[in-house]
Amino acid sequence: MRRYRPEHKIISEINVTPLTDVALVLLVIFMVTTPLILQGGINVKLPSAVTADTSPQRNITVTITVDRKIFINEKPTDANSVQPLLEDMLKFEKDKTVIINADKDVSHGFVVMVMDAAKKAGALKMAIAAEKMEEPVK
Repeated sequence: MRRYRPEHKIISEINVTPLTDVALVLLVIFMVTTPLILQGGINVKLPSAVTADTSPQRNITVTITVDRKIFINEKPTDANSVQPLLEDMLKFEKDKTVIINADKDVSHGFVVMVMDAAKKAGALKMAIAAEKMEEPVK
């Protein structure tokens, strides 16, 4: 008669190594793609300034491209709809700040027109976005 040997026992445990591998691969993929998503799909060349603030903020952003297309929080709109849309959005904001991301090649007059619409919509503070520039060596 054969004796039962514990070393030939069937393994009935779950192997979590493949699960861990898949989770780590997904983590790396999300880490690589998140900056691309956060950067946005609107191509704007911001002007440079030494004193530019690069800290992320949760305000309403109005983006103006070089071909005069307007985006409010990355949603396209036209020049006539800027004021009504901003009025609706500013109702729910505490600090009522609007950040203007205007391409450096957009005419000054067009940017002022958008800023005027934002002011009429109820914006209390406005900022013009700029890229951080290295301070020149003296």
